[in-house]
Amino acid sequence: MTDATQGPDAKTGVTPDTGLRIVEEDLAGPVLAADGTPLRRSLNKALRRQKLRALALIAPLLIFVLVTFIAPIADMLFRSVENQIVSETLPRTVVALRDWDGEGTPDEEVFRDLARDLVIAAELKNHTRLGSRLNYETTGASSLLRKTGRGVDDIGEELTDQFIALNPAWEEPATWIALMADEGWIADQAEWAAEKEAAQGPFTTREPAFRLRDGVAEMLPRTADVYADFARLIQTEDRDSPTEEEPWNIVYQALWEDLTLGPVTLPEDEPLLAEAAVAAPTFDALSVTDAFVDMDRDWADPELWGTIKAFSGKYTAGYFLAAADFQLTADGIEAQPEDRQIYGLLFGRTMFMSLTIMVSCILLGYPIAFLLANLPMRTANILLILVLLPFWTSLLVRTSAWKVLLQQQGVINDILVWTGIVSNAGRLALINNQTGTIIAMTHILLPFMILPLYSVMKTIPPSYVRAAKSLGATNFTAFRRVYFPQSVPGIGAGCILVFILSIGYYITPELVGGTTGTFISNRIAYHISSSLNWGLAAALGTILLVVVLVLYYLYDRIVGIDNVSLS
Repeated sequence: MTDATQGPDAKTGVTPDTGLRIVEEDLAGPVLAADGTPLRRSLNKALRRQKLRALALIAPLLIFVLVTFIAPIADMLFRSVENQIVSETLPRTVVALRDWDGEGTPDEEVFRDLARDLVIAAELKNHTRLGSRLNYETTGASSLLRKTGRGVDDIGEELTDQFIALNPAWEEPATWIALMADEGWIADQAEWAAEKEAAQGPFTTREPAFRLRDGVAEMLPRTADVYADFARLIQTEDRDSPTEEEPWNIVYQALWEDLTLGPVTLPEDEPLLAEAAVAAPTFDALSVTDAFVDMDRDWADPELWGTIKAFSGKYTAGYFLAAADFQLTADGIEAQPEDRQIYGLLFGRTMFMSLTIMVSCILLGYPIAFLLANLPMRTANILLILVLLPFWTSLLVRTSAWKVLLQQQGVINDILVWTGIVSNAGRLALINNQTGTIIAMTHILLPFMILPLYSVMKTIPPSYVRAAKSLGATNFTAFRRVYFPQSVPGIGAGCILVFILSIGYYITPELVGGTTGTFISNRIAYHISSSLNWGLAAALGTILLVVVLVLYYLYDRIVGIDNVSLS
């Protein structure tokens, strides 16, 4: 017998401890495939081809799931916290508001920054989007921003007139170009203008992007900032040249502020600017705060400014707070007024009605599925067609039919009155309430309970119940101890289907639910299609998704998802 501690046999290359493994070092060379390549490399290449082929087969389905399921959920999650419209539309105002303590009206400097931001926003037509966003939090903000957008370009007009009266050169675009533009840009622009004039046909080359000259931002910071935005918008939005356009009134306002509100060092070769620096303190200037308040008194309301400050970040929890009946203010998180606390009620109503519909479907669907599973195949198939028959009819038609049946002058009430069960004056209110929603949705979702139950019950051997009876069990005991436990997987599958479908329904509750029979999904649809508050709709949808996942987890922990079966 060979000792196990000895090395491999010299002829076979087989080690004694395994008796089978071939030591590659003792072979003459690597094993080759038929085409002469090493066998290991050939096998790895064939394996990669198989994996790529399998990936190609599932790629369409994977892309479909990503585009139609994962991407919408990710977009919903982003929209529920996205809040960039305020910071992007009012960048200067947001920075200036950081030092505001929330008491009274902000100071003059904040209104000056607001004027610059809103002039640019009005040129870009962004002030209406900003108003819609703020209107979700403070009623009237939308109309306020629209009204202000029409008049904000007049702020600084009296200063414009005084600068021009001092020296008509201030009205000339060339004066501002010489003061603000980089010399290299001036040369590039002149070359571009010459090429445009010499062009025989259409000239598609864009004017060089405006550049400020060195040092002007330090000398006249407010003016340089606003004029740069003016030149950029003239080039990009109006497709015109700043060399041909007089600046906005707010540019003259900024120039007056630079010359009067802070120390300014002017170069000796700017006599026009030096003349304006001497005269500017004597100009009659209307307070920017007063100009805004004259346009609308709401600009003096601290609540509006508190909303702007509270939602000045790029991301916000405000939508989720609103979905939980809270609100984000400058002072922190506060509860919504009682007359606006509706979402907690809607979530509770949705859970209650969905569970009620699920239980109703179990009570009605279990006997039907039991009957189908125990009838002869021919009869069961005919009855199964009747169960599936509602799927051949439009959901809208079926819901409209229930409106006819359930109304107080409808078929059901007429039958009850005719049979004497209720009086004519005591007709039942079965429509535009929770009762109508539960009845209509139970009918619509009942097949989703019957089919899983039937598929599971059909696999239960009848001999099990007969064996239980032969051992002395009564019909009820045999059903309770033998048959029912085996049908639990079908109940679990039907419950999941019915509950998940009912919790997201909105067509049927909208038509027959009235004010007390609607679901949270109806409110989500309202915010998407009517109020256009997509952020709040996304937050409500996210909360609903989380609630469903939590309930699914609890169901798995209590019942066990392994006990669910569709066949």
